[in-house]
Amino acid sequence: MQSAIVAGGGIGGMAAALALARAGWRVTVCEQAEEITEVGAGLQVSPNASRALRALGVLDAVAEVASRPERAILRDGRTGSTIFTTELGESAVRRWGSPYLHVHRADLLAALSRAAENAGAEVMLGARVRHALDTRDGVAVHLENETRLEADLVIGADGIRSALRRQLNEDEQPRFAGQVAWRGTVPAERLPAGTVRPEATVWAGPKRHLVTYPLRRGALINFVAVEERPEGLSEGWVAPGDPDMLRRAYAGWHPQVEGLLAQVESTFQWGLYDRPEQVTWVKGRIVLIGDAAHPMLPFMAQGAAMALEDAVVLDRCLAAGNVAEALRAFEDIRWRRVTRVQARARANGRLFHKRTLLGRLTSHLPLAALTRALPGLAAGQLDWLYGYDPTI
Repeated sequence: MQSAIVAGGGIGGMAAALALARAGWRVTVCEQAEEITEVGAGLQVSPNASRALRALGVLDAVAEVASRPERAILRDGRTGSTIFTTELGESAVRRWGSPYLHVHRADLLAALSRAAENAGAEVMLGARVRHALDTRDGVAVHLENETRLEADLVIGADGIRSALRRQLNEDEQPRFAGQVAWRGTVPAERLPAGTVRPEATVWAGPKRHLVTYPLRRGALINFVAVEERPEGLSEGWVAPGDPDMLRRAYAGWHPQVEGLLAQVESTFQWGLYDRPEQVTWVKGRIVLIGDAAHPMLPFMAQGAAMALEDAVVLDRCLAAGNVAEALRAFEDIRWRRVTRVQARARANGRLFHKRTLLGRLTSHLPLAALTRALPGLAAGQLDWLYGYDPTI
């Protein structure tokens, strides 16, 4: 039986562990935290991601606790006017062959973790991977507690501050993207009925935008707010933010925005950093996936989706050849797609944050007119992304 060590017990790591355990690998997940958990926030599971969840055998479990948006809408943050709309719900299933979901991170991670352990994966908590070295027979993994483990394959899924990424790309430096973000949730019961509909809404304005959508079948409202700022904050999103600062950043925006933010009692804040695309994902029998391989700005809501796709594609490649050849094939398959998503995320950030009235008029008004004239236009622009099947 071949063996794999997964560095990191987040969404990408648990998805990879599940995929390999189901394929008959002996899998050990090394997670630095003392428990597998996620702080409260949501994420968008687009059809390409839900297709990956189906391949992993957990889509039904996730769908039971998720919300299903009826549409995605880009609105002007101050006036509330609609710039364009993409129909989701049953339209997403008909067009892209899989549902669009909103899910709490904790719920998705719990479903993946349960399934991985039921498939035979072992989880080691309090086990931070320091480095990994190719040996004659496989890979030796050294933990910070001086433990040494051996396996046929090591998967670096240890996030944006990945120790294995630094090992494979020693001179890489992250670039502050000039933006900071808040995220958190608000119980829907605190808001007037109908304040937040079953939609994924982007409220766009000068130098900032806000994304809102429901979680847990409408019981919670998730928000992600991004503001341009010259000074950076640390990466990661577990640092507490100031709700009053958040409210000041969106003062004067549409009443639905101000009403939602008035109910925020706690939030997390972090700096957004971009990274070079020309990095090494593979060395010998070591491979990076998810944010460890290709972190991206959050303006396409595809970070978790790309990690889930990675897990399914990696499993498919490993089933077709020896480890070293499989990892090279994985990198070849994933590179072009992931870099395209990264580029589109950067472009969306520019669209959302048009600074001047003229800039907003020259970009938003044509989009609104085209959407009215050709309702399927926005959906068609997403076929390459949402219609992707990682199993083939």
